[in-house]
Amino acid sequence: MPSFGFGSRADSSIDKAPNVNDAYDVEKTPHINNAYETASDNAVRGESFEVGNSLYAKLQRFAGKLNVEQRGVERVPEDERTDTSIYNVGSMWLAANMVVSSFAIGVLGMSTFYLGFVDACLVCFFFNLLGILTVCFFTCFGPTFGLRQMVLSRFWFGWWPVKFIACLNVISCVGWSAANAIVGAQLLNAINGTVPGFAGILVITFATLFITFAGYKVVHAYEYWSWIPTCIVFIILLGTFAHSGDFINVPMGVGTSELGDCLSFGSTVYGFATGWTSYAADYTVYQPANVNKRKIFASAWIGLIIPLLFTELLGLAVYSATYANNGDNKYMIGYEASGNGGLIDAALSPLGGFGKFCLVILALSIIANNCPNIYSVSLTLQVLSRYTQRVPRFIWTLCASCASLAIAIPGYSNFNTVLDNFMNFIAYWLAIYSGIAVADHFIFKRGFGGYNVGIYDKRELLPVGISATVAFCFGVAGMVTGMSQTWFVGPIAKHAGELPFGGDIGFELGFAFSFVIYCCLRPFELKYFGR
Repeated sequence: MPSFGFGSRADSSIDKAPNVNDAYDVEKTPHINNAYETASDNAVRGESFEVGNSLYAKLQRFAGKLNVEQRGVERVPEDERTDTSIYNVGSMWLAANMVVSSFAIGVLGMSTFYLGFVDACLVCFFFNLLGILTVCFFTCFGPTFGLRQMVLSRFWFGWWPVKFIACLNVISCVGWSAANAIVGAQLLNAINGTVPGFAGILVITFATLFITFAGYKVVHAYEYWSWIPTCIVFIILLGTFAHSGDFINVPMGVGTSELGDCLSFGSTVYGFATGWTSYAADYTVYQPANVNKRKIFASAWIGLIIPLLFTELLGLAVYSATYANNGDNKYMIGYEASGNGGLIDAALSPLGGFGKFCLVILALSIIANNCPNIYSVSLTLQVLSRYTQRVPRFIWTLCASCASLAIAIPGYSNFNTVLDNFMNFIAYWLAIYSGIAVADHFIFKRGFGGYNVGIYDKRELLPVGISATVAFCFGVAGMVTGMSQTWFVGPIAKHAGELPFGGDIGFELGFAFSFVIYCCLRPFELKYFGR
C-alpha cells in the first residue's frame, strides 16, 4: 500500500529504485565518472566533486579547503545526511520571516489597498495560513529523497518543461533578493539621510553573499540565531508604539470595493507567504530519511506562521498612526521621506540613539531573508543544463548577487509599486506550480511511495511533461482572467470588486485551472508514454 502522508518513513520502494545508471543522459555531468561515486539510487558522494584535473575539480578542491559546500543538485546519500535537528527546520523560516520585509507587507494593507485595521488583520491571518501550506508540505520532501526542490520538480513536470519552471524560480529568487535589499537600504537611509540607497543595498547584498557562499551548514547556523535580536527589536517597537497611544483603529470599508481590496491584498500576502514553496526542500536535504514528517511539517509551520503574523500585524498597527491629523504627523513624514524605514524610525524616535541602533539591527535582518533566495538560485541555475551544472554552486551564488544588485539599485525609488507587482507575480506562478505538483503527488503517485528516486537525472525515464505543460498554460489562462493590476484587469476580476480594478483572484483561478486540467490529461500521458 503506497504511503500518502506524513508517517515516520516513506514506502521502502523509494530507496530500492531499479538500476538505471546505464541509461544514456545527454545532460549528465561529466565529472561523475567513477563507480564508487554513485549508488544504485544515483546518490552522489561528496568526494566525487574533487575527482580529476579539470577546472571544475580544481575549484571544488579549493572550496573544500575553505569548508565551502561543494554539492549542488546531486542527490545526497543517506549516510551523509547528518543534520538531525528539527529546530533547524523551523529556525530557518523563523529567521527568514522575522524581518522588516514582512513588516512592509503589512504596511501595504493600508498604504496601497486602503483597508481598515481589522479587515487587513483578517486578510493577513487567513491568506498566510493558506500560503504556508505548500512550503511546509514540500519541506518534507527533502529528507525523504535527498533532492533539491527544482530537481524534485522533474517528477511532476518532466525533464524539459522543468527548465522553464527553473527560469521562473531564478526570477523569483533574484527579485526577492532585490526587493529585500531595498527595504534594508530604506532603513539605513532613515538612520542617516546622507546614506544613499545604493550604499545600503551594497551592504545588504555583500553580507548575504558572504554567508550563502559557504553553503548549507553556514546558512542554517546563521538562521539558527539571527532571528533573536530581530525579534527583540520588534518587541521593543511594539512596546514603544503601544505606550505612545498613537494607534488608530481605522474602520473597515463595506461593499464590493471592500471585497476587491481584500482579495487584492490577500494575493499580495499569499505571494509573500508562499514565496518559499519553490525551494522549500533545499533546506532539509541533509535531514535523515527516517525523520518524522509530521515533526518536519510542524516545525516549518511554526517557523513560518509566528513571524509572518507578528510582523505584518505590527506593520498594520504602526502605519495606522499616519491617519492622525489628516496625515500631518511624524509617521507620515517619516514614511514619505524614507518609506518603511522612516515609519519605524518615527515610532522609535522616543528612544533617541537607542532607537537608531534598533534600526540598524532591523536593516541587517534583511540578510536572513535574503540567504534562502541567493542560496537557492544557485541550485536552480544548475538545473537549467549540463553546462550550468558544470559551474560550481558558489560561483552561481556570486553571479546571482550581482544580478540582484542590478535590479535593486534602479528600483529603490519606486519600491511600493515594485513590491506589490512582484508579490502578485510570485503568487500567480507558484499557485499554478503547486496545483500541478499536488495533483500528481496525491492522485497519481499516491504519496511518497510512488516515486522512483533513482531516475531523478534520467531524461528518458522521467515524465514527458506534456500534461504538466498544458496544465500550466491553462493555469496562466486562469491567472489572466482573475488578475487585477494597474496595467490589466481580467474579465473575472472585474466582478470580484468595484470597477475599475475589481479584485485579484488570479492565484486562486491559476491553482484551480492547473489542478483540474492536469488531472484530466495525465492519465492519457501515462497510457501512451508509460512514464
